[in-house]
Amino acid sequence: MLSVEKAFESIVAAAKPLTTERLPVENTSGRVLAAPISARRSQPGCDLSAMDGYAVKSTDLSGDMVSLKLVGESAAGAPYIGAVKAGEAVRIFTGAAVPDDTDQVVIQENTEARNGLIYTREIAAPHKNIRAKGIDFNDKQCVLDAGTFLTPKTIGLAAAAGHGYLMVHRAPKVAILSTGDELVAPDKKQFQAHETVNSTAPQIMSLLTSASADCSFIGQAKDDLSSLRKHIAAAADADILITIGGASVGDKDLVQKALSAESMHLDFWKVAMRPGKPLISGKINDTIVLGLPGNPVSAFVCALLFARPLVDKLMGRPAPLPAGVPLPLAASMPENGPRQHYVRARLIGTPGQRKLDPAVDQDSSLLSVLAQSDGLIIRPPHCPEAKIGDMVPFLPF
Repeated sequence: MLSVEKAFESIVAAAKPLTTERLPVENTSGRVLAAPISARRSQPGCDLSAMDGYAVKSTDLSGDMVSLKLVGESAAGAPYIGAVKAGEAVRIFTGAAVPDDTDQVVIQENTEARNGLIYTREIAAPHKNIRAKGIDFNDKQCVLDAGTFLTPKTIGLAAAAGHGYLMVHRAPKVAILSTGDELVAPDKKQFQAHETVNSTAPQIMSLLTSASADCSFIGQAKDDLSSLRKHIAAAADADILITIGGASVGDKDLVQKALSAESMHLDFWKVAMRPGKPLISGKINDTIVLGLPGNPVSAFVCALLFARPLVDKLMGRPAPLPAGVPLPLAASMPENGPRQHYVRARLIGTPGQRKLDPAVDQDSSLLSVLAQSDGLIIRPPHCPEAKIGDMVPFLPF
């Protein structure tokens, strides 16, 4: 069996970012820039007023009462055109261009206007209440580097810099295939006692869709080679094929055999971890194959550790092995065996004083325990007993 670290290296570290595509800037959230972008303009493109008030020459202000002749108006998108002489002022609004001959904006609260004149006791303070040209960024300045993870805040910056389209790494196409004669859809009208609701496919699809993968569910294959091969062949154009179930060694666990029949190159199929020991990793042509265990918690943990980082890597995002943050235990834990153990746990206590409360029952079929948990305590192979208050790595989800 491979260690978790070796399995991660084989699956994720060896993967390369996908090809690029050009998308409208508003459609790039969650993507990664494939090339740096430079501003096509300065922001702002000229000096702008930061307040409503009057644009004046600071040399006209002394702190004593002065009167200035009102000669025009500058509004956002409608600048004042003309010269401003000594003793004159221009009515100005927030976001409007500051006239070239002025260098200070006096806020309207500090003025009185009557009969075409404004009166103020403002002191001289050059550049006060003015947003200088290029204060945000300048023309031709690099505003976002290649490898930037695009979010609403960076998308706004890219758009402000004059980019309506961005070159980004392509989102991987992920085909998700469930296997097993016992599976039925969650919306079936009546359930038989021997049936199992397919909860894992929507769970894994949601996990990877939230990472911006382009996921599709390609069906539920029966436990026979013909059905499995037919469904596997339908994923030929996928970047990642994820199978769920049938990855162990039982008589009905035919997934590996079906994948081999479809020319899969097998990298490995067992990892020294729990839950999640039977994990298939391989490749069919350019499609990366991950065969997840059938138990829902096992499948979720494997997807969290390997499938989601793989999506990150293919999209050009950083994809380190999820390692967790140290937090204190609220209950003792026994020494661990030879496999790395991912223990479901809740966060308890007040903010700043959080502790980890491991679930009593760690059976890999218990989705209720998973749903009530806040993450996973990571117990390395052969680690000794952990006592209350000991710091242990915790992987939130």
